[in-house]
Amino acid sequence: MREYLLAILVAALVSYLLTPSVRRFAVWFGAQAVPRERDVHVIPTPRLGGLAMFGGMVAALVVATGLPEMRKVLADGDINVTRAFLLSGGLIVLIGIADDRWEVDALTKFAGQVAAAGIFIMQGIQVYALPLPTGESLTLPPAYGVPLTVLVVVATINAVNFIDGLDGLAAGVVGIAALGLFSYAYLLSRVNGLTTLSAATLIAAVLFGMCAGFLPHNFSPAKIFMGDTGSMLIGLLLSASTIMLTGQFDPTVLTNGLFPFFVPMLLVPAVAAIPFIDMLLAVWRRTNQGRSPFAPDKQHLHHRLLELGHSTRRAVLIMYVWVGLLASGLIGFALIDAAWKVLGITVGVAVVGLLLMFGRPRRRAVPPPDGEQPAQRPAMRV
Repeated sequence: MREYLLAILVAALVSYLLTPSVRRFAVWFGAQAVPRERDVHVIPTPRLGGLAMFGGMVAALVVATGLPEMRKVLADGDINVTRAFLLSGGLIVLIGIADDRWEVDALTKFAGQVAAAGIFIMQGIQVYALPLPTGESLTLPPAYGVPLTVLVVVATINAVNFIDGLDGLAAGVVGIAALGLFSYAYLLSRVNGLTTLSAATLIAAVLFGMCAGFLPHNFSPAKIFMGDTGSMLIGLLLSASTIMLTGQFDPTVLTNGLFPFFVPMLLVPAVAAIPFIDMLLAVWRRTNQGRSPFAPDKQHLHHRLLELGHSTRRAVLIMYVWVGLLASGLIGFALIDAAWKVLGITVGVAVVGLLLMFGRPRRRAVPPPDGEQPAQRPAMRV
């Protein structure tokens, strides 16, 4: 655990300390988000926050390679983890910087995402097997494993990019997902008497640290946005951790049935379920209106929460609750034998979440301008 805590601390601290300098550079470089009709922010806000997160990732990987036990894990087998993430992450960051400054077209970004997935594959990070309901693994030949790996990487990157609609939303949601993957891998290894050191667990820990370090600067009101530089980078790391954890555990040594075997494939889709549903509803809504499915509007879930009267912070916190509920529920089912207790707690928290989500927030009374008397209530007639 000490190795992981050190990696989390380094990633968080470096990301946090680098962000102010990146913010000043973004202003000088001209990479700022000018408010649009559908945006929540009202003043130009610097982008490129992902550059600071990339610095946190690099620092954490350098420190991890300096630890004797972790160096053995990173150098084990045919997978060169450090090189894979430096090359693919560097490519994604370069594309993100160009997009945050000059708005790169969608096809170029897609090509960059596919190229980043290709770097993963060349360095040995690939979907080699899929778990079956019988508890066995289906080995995938390269003809199936390679395109599936590309699909997972590209889909996860764009899902995170889609989440990035409110201050602190993407960093918080991905941070919760990364913490869930880290907790799943570490605790499941301890419960079943397996080694807790693995490259997949390290990447999840580093990703959590990156998000935690950047979030204080990005939470509402945001001083800086992560931009596509950050959303694509953290999506890349999230997909890699998922790919590396899939099939890592042998179902014959798991003590809590077969469900833990499938958690890596379920966790990220569960965390991204709400944004994905929101995306599908947006496509359906715009198509029915005779508009392009990519035409922007202000009817996304976070916009509707704002229309209900929730502040930006409250809307983001509500999304955090739902994501945390889904992640903790899956991990609870994987680690705890009493499934009915996990289900009961999950349902109870879900009810509270619904009440918070749809309950009308209390509005503070706005003080009258100087020199004016507060409005008096009309007298009741007898």
